[in-house]
Amino acid sequence: MPLPSRPASISATERHARLGRLRENMEAAGFSAVLIGATESLRYFTGLVWHQSERLLGALVTPTTLTYIVPGFERSRVETLPHLPGEIATWEEEESPARLIASLLAATDKLALDDALPLFAYHELVRNLGVDRIGDGARLIRDLRLCKSAAEIALIQYAMDLTLEVHKRAHVMMEPGIRASDVVRYIDEQHRALGASGGSTFCIVSFGTATSLPHGADGDQVLEKGQAILVDTGTRIDGYHSDLTRTYMLDEADAEFERVWSIEREAQQAVFEAAQIGVEARMLDEAARAVLVREGLGPDYRLPGLPHRAGHGLGLEIHEEPYIVRGNGTRLRAGMCFSNEPMIVVPGQFGIRLEDHIFMSNTGPRWFTQPATGPTQPFA
Repeated sequence: MPLPSRPASISATERHARLGRLRENMEAAGFSAVLIGATESLRYFTGLVWHQSERLLGALVTPTTLTYIVPGFERSRVETLPHLPGEIATWEEEESPARLIASLLAATDKLALDDALPLFAYHELVRNLGVDRIGDGARLIRDLRLCKSAAEIALIQYAMDLTLEVHKRAHVMMEPGIRASDVVRYIDEQHRALGASGGSTFCIVSFGTATSLPHGADGDQVLEKGQAILVDTGTRIDGYHSDLTRTYMLDEADAEFERVWSIEREAQQAVFEAAQIGVEARMLDEAARAVLVREGLGPDYRLPGLPHRAGHGLGLEIHEEPYIVRGNGTRLRAGMCFSNEPMIVVPGQFGIRLEDHIFMSNTGPRWFTQPATGPTQPFA
C-alpha cells in the first residue's frame, strides 16, 4: 500500500501561536522572560534547529521580543537556517553569554529557564543574575508541548506509517543465517528510500535470548531457525519521531512463546482501553500489570514480567511526557501521544515487546498503527 502524501511542516503561524501561549504562561507565573536553550523546545517555538554544545545558543523570550543568543562566529550560520524572525544578540569567545542575557533584562526581571539547559549554563546565569532571579521554566514549556496539534499528529502519523512499512520490508528479508547488523543496515536504507533523509534514528534487532534484553545485546547476532525476533526502530519527519516494535517468529511458534505473546497483546489492549480522557496516566500502567498478575507474571517489576514502565510520550523527543508509569497522576487530555509497550521479559529465554502508539482524540484513544495479529503475524 503506498504511503499517503507527506503532510505540511509546522507553519510560522503555529509557532507564533505557541510563543503567544508561552508568554501568557510566563506572565501568569510571574516571570519577565524565558530562556530556551539549544533543545527541542527551541525547534518547537522558533523552528531553529541547533545541537547543544559548550557554547550557549538559544532564544530569550519576553512579553514583546524574541532575541536569539548566538556565538558571534555562528551568526552567519544561524541567519541561513529556518527560524522565526527575531533580533540576534551575539557574544564573542572571551565573553560571557550569561552576562549578555543579563544586559537584555531589567534589574528586577525574573528569568525562567528551559529545563533542558545544561547545568553549566545555569551556574553561569546564577553568577550573573543571582539565584533569586532565576526559576524553573519546565512547566511553562512542557505543558504546551504535552498536547499535540493536528499538524503535529499528522507528522507523527506519517512517520509511523513510514516505519511500519520499513518493518514489513524487514520482515520479508528475515531468514535463518541473516545477521542482525545486515537487518539494521537494511532498515536504515529503507527509511531513507521512503523519504526519511536522516534514516533510522535508532534500530534494535535482537534474536533468541537477546530479545530478553529490552535495549538489545552488544555484538552481532545470527538468526537461527526457531528463534524469536525483536525489531524496534524509528525515524524522524520534520523533527517528529516514530517508534515501533514487533516481536515474532517466522514459523510456527512454540507453545510457551505463543502463550506469553498472547498475554503481551492482551496487556497492550488493556492499556489502550484504559486510555480515556481524564484518566491518570498511572492507571494505564496498572491495567497492563493487572493482566500479567492474573497470568502469574510479576508482580511489580519482578521477572518473568514487565521490568519497566508501560509507555512514554513521543513528539520532538522520542521519550517525553506523559510517561505511562506508576505514580504519574497526569490526567490524559486530547492531543497527548504516547507509546503502548508493556514488554514481558522471560530471563534467559526471550522477551516480547509489542509497541504501537496512541494519540488521544476528544473522545478517546486512537492507534497510530494497528497492533500485531499473532506470534507469526506481526502486522494487522
